[in-house]
Amino acid sequence: MSTFLYVLLGLFMFGVIIFIHELGHFVCAKAFHVAIEEFAIGMGPKILSRVGKDGVRYSLRLIPMGGFVSMVGEDEDSDNPGALCRKPVWQRMIIVAAGAIMNLLLGFVLMGFAVGFSPKLYSTTISGFNIVDETGAPVETEEFLGLRIGDTLEKIGSRSIHVRSDFVYEVMFLKSTPVDVTVRRDGKSTVLHDVSFPTRAESGVTFGNAAFIQTAELSKNAPEVLRQSFFGSLSTIRVLWTSLLNTVKGEYGTDAISGPVGVIGEVKETVSVGWDAFLFLVVMLTMNIGMVNLMPLPALDGGRLFFMLIELIRRKPINPKYEGYVHAAGLVLLMGLMIFITYNDIVRIFFK
Repeated sequence: MSTFLYVLLGLFMFGVIIFIHELGHFVCAKAFHVAIEEFAIGMGPKILSRVGKDGVRYSLRLIPMGGFVSMVGEDEDSDNPGALCRKPVWQRMIIVAAGAIMNLLLGFVLMGFAVGFSPKLYSTTISGFNIVDETGAPVETEEFLGLRIGDTLEKIGSRSIHVRSDFVYEVMFLKSTPVDVTVRRDGKSTVLHDVSFPTRAESGVTFGNAAFIQTAELSKNAPEVLRQSFFGSLSTIRVLWTSLLNTVKGEYGTDAISGPVGVIGEVKETVSVGWDAFLFLVVMLTMNIGMVNLMPLPALDGGRLFFMLIELIRRKPINPKYEGYVHAAGLVLLMGLMIFITYNDIVRIFFK
């Protein structure tokens, strides 16, 4: 595939994720009889636009990033009985949260396809170790860090290990912090105390490295695919949420953060590995977009939910004018952040 086709695939990927997000808002707004003015995919000038029989303008816009569902009474007061501001707060909360929820549901569905397309499935039973000596030569051993071939991983600390990704992500965030590891050995649970895992550095950040173990293959069948998909999705949500919190706390530098340009750059790498790897990328992206949107920040869905929560507590809404000011300021900051991240992606990809 040419670079142009990879870019088109990346844009199509973003388009589908955005469409699903906005569709969540749209369907719930329709269900609660909210007056909708426009359903748009993309931002900026309109490329295609038509008014449907339901009176809603459906449009495709020039910049293939973002989208929106414009509803009457969304950012201002209105006497229209179908205005969003006239609906009960619980209905408004469902409408606002629906976009992010649809992103998460899409992630669960695509995880099933990704696991199903994977050439191999792996258990949590250790089948070998990837260890090298000081010269880089592989070292054959049946035991490492107290772990043995044949051990089945059950817990790291208090975290249960259901699938291999549970182990990988838990080790990643632990870094080299000592932790108790519970394994099933010879038919009974055995606790290994104060295990410190190897580490690796990536984009200036240190992570725990779980690549030192190999795990046994599993036979692929429908129940196992569903099990791996479910627990793999939960594991992905947890790692993304932890990563978001660590980013907010400043633990990761700007080199560890990618925007749309950086993600499109990842498309080529994942497709070259296999379509299952590409689907895993889409899963990570759609779930990440869903969780970011739920963060209580101005201009995001989570910011609007935060104001609605205050309304529930106060039993009266905040003045829409002032709330609009907050979201407008948040949008400016968000756009500035996106410009910075995009610039950083371009510099990293083309000039380093």
